[in-house]
Amino acid sequence: MQIVRTIRIILFDRIKGLETPSAPFAAWADTDVTGFMMTPGQVKQTEKFFAEHPHLSRVLTIDTYYDVTTLDGGGSHELITTVEEAVRMGVDAVKMLFPWNISRSERAAMCARVGKIVTACDAWDIPLVLEPVIMGAPRTDDDVVEEEEEEKVARIAYDLGAHIIKIAFPGEERTARLVDELRVPLVIAGGPLAGDVNDTVDAIGQTLRAGARGIIVGRNIWQRERSEGERVLKEIGTLTRGVSFTS
Repeated sequence: MQIVRTIRIILFDRIKGLETPSAPFAAWADTDVTGFMMTPGQVKQTEKFFAEHPHLSRVLTIDTYYDVTTLDGGGSHELITTVEEAVRMGVDAVKMLFPWNISRSERAAMCARVGKIVTACDAWDIPLVLEPVIMGAPRTDDDVVEEEEEEKVARIAYDLGAHIIKIAFPGEERTARLVDELRVPLVIAGGPLAGDVNDTVDAIGQTLRAGARGIIVGRNIWQRERSEGERVLKEIGTLTRGVSFTS
């Protein structure tokens, strides 16, 4: 499988650097990016652009959870489109959030929802990227408990039939264990803008050494000063081109 370097541009909000939701695609398309994670609105508004740039992949988010930094329960997770619509749009994959620190009834509903999406994805031959996540306060360098819990939830994502699992970087050792045990493509999230460029690149290097098949980085690129963002992308590109897989 080819390593994928994707910029994540999906926040359902107006924030600095993303005031015009369709602007970053053209701004970053000629750098070392291989694809974008997008909303339905972004996909519809940029059809012509991506038709002219067929080398770029598109991952369509098909759900939402308000707010990803605050656990409020009460069925906040919902689908916003369908697999059939994603296929009609011509995207390359669909992506769902998989929060787990919710009530038992919400977990059951979440698993049932994911199961239906997996079935639809199998029928349409389009991969599902499932993202285990522990909802709550933003992650810090010491959030070992969250990392361990997300590692467990990654196994549940596997059992539900996820084709690709996206997880926050759990460290090189845990990443290698997940890759070895689950044997499905694992992609690592770049996380919020934090630290300097060297720290970001070092974490990505650890991920690739551990066997992850892709990197999905958003704010750690496009919320940086432009030259710093370009440096991150260039170094990610160098790292990924140095990785090869036997299967």
